[in-house]
Amino acid sequence: MAEEPRLEQMPLAGVRVLDLGRHLAGPTCGMLLGDLGADVIKIEKPGSGEDGRSSGPPFFDGVSAFFLSANRNKRSVTLDIKQAEGQDLFCRLADTADVIIENFRPGVMDALGIGYEVMRERNPRIIYCSISGFGVDGPFADRPGLDQIIQGFSGLMSVTGFEGGEPVRVGIPIADLLTGLYGAYGILAALQARERTGRGQVVSTSLLESMVGTLGFQAVRYLNGAGAPPPAGNHHPINAPYGVFRARDGYITLGATGDKRWTKLCEILDVREWLDDPRFKTNGARYDNRLLLADLISEKLQAHTVEEWEQILNQQGIPAGPVYQMDQSLDHPQVRHREMVVEREHPVMGTVRLLGLPVKLSETPGDVYRVPPALGEDTDAVLREIGLGDDELNRLREQNIIGT
Repeated sequence: MAEEPRLEQMPLAGVRVLDLGRHLAGPTCGMLLGDLGADVIKIEKPGSGEDGRSSGPPFFDGVSAFFLSANRNKRSVTLDIKQAEGQDLFCRLADTADVIIENFRPGVMDALGIGYEVMRERNPRIIYCSISGFGVDGPFADRPGLDQIIQGFSGLMSVTGFEGGEPVRVGIPIADLLTGLYGAYGILAALQARERTGRGQVVSTSLLESMVGTLGFQAVRYLNGAGAPPPAGNHHPINAPYGVFRARDGYITLGATGDKRWTKLCEILDVREWLDDPRFKTNGARYDNRLLLADLISEKLQAHTVEEWEQILNQQGIPAGPVYQMDQSLDHPQVRHREMVVEREHPVMGTVRLLGLPVKLSETPGDVYRVPPALGEDTDAVLREIGLGDDELNRLREQNIIGT
């Protein structure tokens, strides 16, 4: 655990966040703010907690790997917001907060009496982040949206995989993760705007908007008349050669983009005749013949191992790297040097390894200073901060408004 003075130096020190997130998008959003020093209070159902706690396998000593991935740097409070007194306690907590994050279906928070309008009346400075599947309004606003549903709906799966094959999902819940990131981005912008205006506002994003907004040039090419792009396979949809190739003992990625790198690659592979071959003379021609070119390059790469080619190509200014398994990546010296894997003490698991922070600040860095919390472990401490005493806490516990 980091020392308290260390927390006070973080960029979001003093910002309090009430995190009602469930599953992954909402919790990821809250975690990213906690990484930068915000006091993130995770509000969970008494008894079972939020749904991510039971997502798995695997479980480590009863702790879900899924939950571990999205809930560092938070405190956990159990509170039944379906009961009137639970809603009142939530409102009292919101009076002390800067940010609320929720990813219920649109309208649920209003139905519970803790929607934005109620919160704004009590606390005009509140920033209220609503995350949904398809957006807060529109014809599909009420439709449930999970990560893979949105990967398909957004068009992402149409450009992932190989032509003629089945659609392929990205191997991580990319829609959830990017939505959490976009939500945090919006909250940071709203906090900055509040410095000027003194007022909070609603920040809304959704899995659909996040994924469509990330389609980038693949979307722009369609929108401007180039047609719907096909699956990209393992090769870049614009540049060639830029993709995955076979070496003697495995697969390597390389990007000989642009004429300068292309010329250098031909020299390295001792195939200078390709420079005058009309099939490969321009990037457009190389792209049109990228699969043929990939086979020809792979034949030449049989001369060395992946490790040898990695050295040869990078030394000559051509970006190249191995296709690692997860263990090879996370154990790599560069990944460890950049502190993308950290070890912390967990009360149940002992030493637990978590992902580190991908953004480093030179003067006010964030940190992993709190492991994902046990269900409700901070309930009493947080509620005492808004004035509750032992007798009232005991009564709330007996009435199942807070957990045991």
